[in-house]
Amino acid sequence: MRKCLLLSLFCLAILMAGAQEKHILTSDSVSLYVKVKGTGPVCLYIHGGPGSGSNWLEKLYGETLEKHFKVIYLDQRGVGRSSTPKDGNYCMDRMTRDFEEVREALGIQQWLTLGHSFGGILQMGYVERYPQSNKGMLMINCTLDIEESFRNSWITKAYEIMGEENPAAKGDTMPVQQRLQEAIGLLHKKGLMWKMTYSSPEHEKQMNDTYKDIPNWNHDFSGKALNCKEYWKNYRPETSGIDIPVLVFYGTRDWLVGPDHYKGLNFPNKLLWKSEVGHMPFMEAKQDLEKAIVSYLDKYKFK
Repeated sequence: MRKCLLLSLFCLAILMAGAQEKHILTSDSVSLYVKVKGTGPVCLYIHGGPGSGSNWLEKLYGETLEKHFKVIYLDQRGVGRSSTPKDGNYCMDRMTRDFEEVREALGIQQWLTLGHSFGGILQMGYVERYPQSNKGMLMINCTLDIEESFRNSWITKAYEIMGEENPAAKGDTMPVQQRLQEAIGLLHKKGLMWKMTYSSPEHEKQMNDTYKDIPNWNHDFSGKALNCKEYWKNYRPETSGIDIPVLVFYGTRDWLVGPDHYKGLNFPNKLLWKSEVGHMPFMEAKQDLEKAIVSYLDKYKFK
């Protein structure tokens, strides 16, 4: 009897240490892809994009993250290996409720969240609605005001890279989302799009190759997210009221978010980390990012 019990506990330990891959059905019948890997404090990855999914992070930086966290890789609704909501509901209330339902389904009391890029906006929506579930946030190259990032950094840098004058400087009043799409089209046409995000075209290819792993990738959320007014809100004023520990990691060459965007993030309990990198430290500043993560975990005694 004792031997059987020990064997069962041993098998359970092996199972828990390994990757757990599953789909979790939400209360509105969306199937969410989830993978659990690693050891340490539980950390939900909230991806950006919108619609970038979690596979690329697992492939390119998972080995490092999984040394420090039990990582919850999640493809958000309408993304990657997750299904599309029948009613097209991608509002902030529903997205953050998904995070809660995943937490409850996995039997987790509290967790950290790690957001990247647009994921910072979802992190803010989540911590505001479910503060009891969040014990800390790691914000890696996150925007909390997407319109400001687009207008003052993304679009401005795009025209600089192309060697052209930004039409907004001449008084053009085209809506920011329309101007963004125009700039993206011109960058692609000139073969310069990689310069917005990466230090080399090889890194852009490395990222794109991760998407070949997943057949029938779901792009629905990426095409609809920016139609939600909530995602255009400036969340920076709310940061002063969030008192959980926050790592704010920013890049001095991050043209997508803006190298000075961090100045408006006034979390009272934060570790600010400057890195000489662009938008993708998971690829281009791996050691510095790990150093920041370890410093955060040590400072706030997360175990």
